[in-house]
Formats: sequence, C-alpha cells, structure tokens
Amino acid sequence: MTTDLSRFPITRKWPARHPERLQLYSLPTPNGVKVSIALEETGLPYEPHLVRFDADEQTSPEFLSLNPNNKIPAILDPQGPGGQPLALFESGAILLYLAEKTGQLLPADPAERWQAVQWLMFQMGGIGPMFGQLGYFHRFAGKDIEDQRPRERYVAESRRLLGVLDRRLAGRDWIMGRDYTVADIAVWPWVHTLVGFYGAAELVGFTDFGQVARALQAFLARPAVVRGLQVPQRPA
Repeated sequence: MTTDLSRFPITRKWPARHPERLQLYSLPTPNGVKVSIALEETGLPYEPHLVRFDADEQTSPEFLSLNPNNKIPAILDPQGPGGQPLALFESGAILLYLAEKTGQLLPADPAERWQAVQWLMFQMGGIGPMFGQLGYFHRFAGKDIEDQRPRERYVAESRRLLGVLDRRLAGRDWIMGRDYTVADIAVWPWVHTLVGFYGAAELVGFTDFGQVARALQAFLARPAVVRGLQVPQRPA
C-alpha cells in the first residue's frame, strides 16, 4: 500500500524517501535521542531527518506546521490510530505513543504502568529542566554571569534529583525494577549529558550516586542505545 504524506507541509522541506515508515524530525540532544532510542529498542521502521538549529530550521514554516512549539523531537507516523497518519510532538508524549503502539517499554499491570508514567513525568518536569539549566550556567553563556546564585541553585537541585533517583534504584536494575521502560529511556540521556557533554560530574559530586552511575553504564551498554545516540547523524 502506497502512503501519501504530501498533505503534511513538513515533507516538502524534509521529503520522505520511505513514506511507509515513521518519520522522525530530530537532533541528537537529550530530548531528541529519547525517541531514536525508543525506536531502536522497539524495532519500528523509521526514517530520521536532521533539524538543523544552526540554520534555524526549527522555526521554519514547515517544521512549525508539525510542532508549533518549534522544539525537537517530532514524529509523523503514516500508520497511526485507525491506519491514519498521526503527527505528534513532545518527547514524553511520543514515548508513551510508541510504547502503546508496540506493546513494549511499559508494564502490563495497570498499577505498575502508572508508576512508570510517574517516573517519566519526574524526568519531564524535574530532571530535564533542572539539568538543562545547570548546563546553561555551567557550560554555556550563563557561566559568564558574575552572580553565582543561579548556578548554585541548579547544582543543589540537580544533586537533590540525583539523590531521589539513587534511592529509587537501590535494589533495582532499572527505575521500575527488572523491567526497562520509557522512564529509563527518558532519564538516562539527561544523566549522560549532565556528566558528559555538560562536564558537570565533579560539580554535582556524581561519585556520591553509585546506583545512578551503575544504571547509567548499563544503559549506555545497550546496543539500541549505542545506535540511537547517533540519530540523526550530524553533518560532518
């Protein structure tokens, strides 16, 4: 069956060579790789498209037609509910959609399912925003601000969140126990970025959080994670 995505303006700027596959519009950032990792873990066929922030492509009319909030990632699934194409943005929503679509990455038990969702929201509302602010004040333009109180605030809050996560992981392989879920896919790219790209491991005293360090290494060793962290590939 031929899939026609031409009614979606985003396909004019990023043409779909494989319109039967799920289309991913993203960048390999902590939020972006959540979705590429989930796609690699589930095995869904997809076609990635790089959205170049250095060219302001996220503010182009074509991208805004899919995500009016001009953030990555976003997807266009040609085989959405009822067999109709579905456009979706916000990484947390996309993770839940992919989990429901494939029957993977969420517990089957309703109570455990909602507990996994709560830890996904813990990342969306806490770890992502706080770690991101710390990155701004430690690595990017914020580091030149003389007043150190903003940085100190985000260091303290990042340590608090790492402590919450560390206590949760005591006696558990993953956030939900033995099962690897969307909560892990949401959380670990941000922890990886905090101690890697942001270079904030010493700043937050990362060695104090042994359970977090252990689970992060297990996450980074997964083949699907290794692949997903490189999607979409940045230009050489």
